[in-house]
Amino acid sequence: MLRISKIIDYGTLVLTHMASAPERVFSAAELAATLGLGQPTVSKVLKLLGQHELVKSSRGSRGGYMLGRPADTISIAHIIDALEDQPFGLTECTSMPGACSVEAGCHIRTNWQRINSIIRHTLEDVSVADMLSPTPIEFPLIPRHLPASQARTRAAQATTWSFPE
Repeated sequence: MLRISKIIDYGTLVLTHMASAPERVFSAAELAATLGLGQPTVSKVLKLLGQHELVKSSRGSRGGYMLGRPADTISIAHIIDALEDQPFGLTECTSMPGACSVEAGCHIRTNWQRINSIIRHTLEDVSVADMLSPTPIEFPLIPRHLPASQARTRAAQATTWSFPE
């Protein structure tokens, strides 16, 4: 199963909360209390995000953390890159080429690379600002990076879904 780790979830939660008041300085303790997370976890997240300039810190009695850049320029992919120990990849060969012993003869590798690329582009398309005011899911889901002609073709071929309110 594909799943976002807790640390990425927490990092996204912290940044989204900070984006709700982008000029404000937040303490780690305040963020932890407001979000219901442990302070050591929030401190770790903030440190890692700071190393990637997604947040900036200031010292002193009025010190703390604020966004390192506008929320609409911080993608979910940036958060993953800042908080994961290894490069993004669904399989070993997509995250660390050359690491798999059967990679050279693998006949499904190019498809994993294609799937990995689609997911990566989707993560790059969603920003922290988007997380503040999520838009309803539109079916069919068509990746934004597809050329318009392919997107129209996929949309025409896809099943339309409706959900009761």
